[in-house]
Amino acid sequence: MGYAVSEPGTAAVSSALAIKILIAGGFGVGKTTMVGTISEIRPLHTEELLSDRGIGVDDTSGVESKTTTTVALDFGRITIRDGLWLYLFGTPGQDRFWFMWDELTLGALGAVVLADTRRLQDCFPAVDYFEQRGIPFVVGVNCFDGARRYEPAKVRRALGLGEHIPVVMCDVRRRVSVKEVLTTLVTYAVERA
Repeated sequence: MGYAVSEPGTAAVSSALAIKILIAGGFGVGKTTMVGTISEIRPLHTEELLSDRGIGVDDTSGVESKTTTTVALDFGRITIRDGLWLYLFGTPGQDRFWFMWDELTLGALGAVVLADTRRLQDCFPAVDYFEQRGIPFVVGVNCFDGARRYEPAKVRRALGLGEHIPVVMCDVRRRVSVKEVLTTLVTYAVERA
């Protein structure tokens, strides 16, 4: 489930463990922001400016002001304690980059599927992906300013999720909110194991 590693600048810990978590969801849902909000290191972002080539390919409805997109991954790290780290991998949201998902999911404890209630259908592919592969996941509903708020049970029904899959309302701009989502995922994944 994790990798034995020795972090730079620390003494080697014989039982060091890095836990890999994916952050997935549709285009413009807040994956890059989530990784950046919680990471204790400067996150690695592979963002590029949106170009004319994406016209007709990328659905920017609902996120018209978005100017960049992740083309490979976002990466961040959180130290839980000496010898235990969470590595966060934000996935690209567009279908054309999905060929990378199989590689990114190798060794992952689980995933957060971010959802936007204004474009809920955009998270269906990520939900399907993790369900088909048996990878534990939680749904984090990113509560955008001005978006209508729904109870987690309503979101769960709209996504056709089983009662056992956690749905957490969050604001990925707030560290405490991101921490709650990640804690929910780790608890759920460990209970399933």
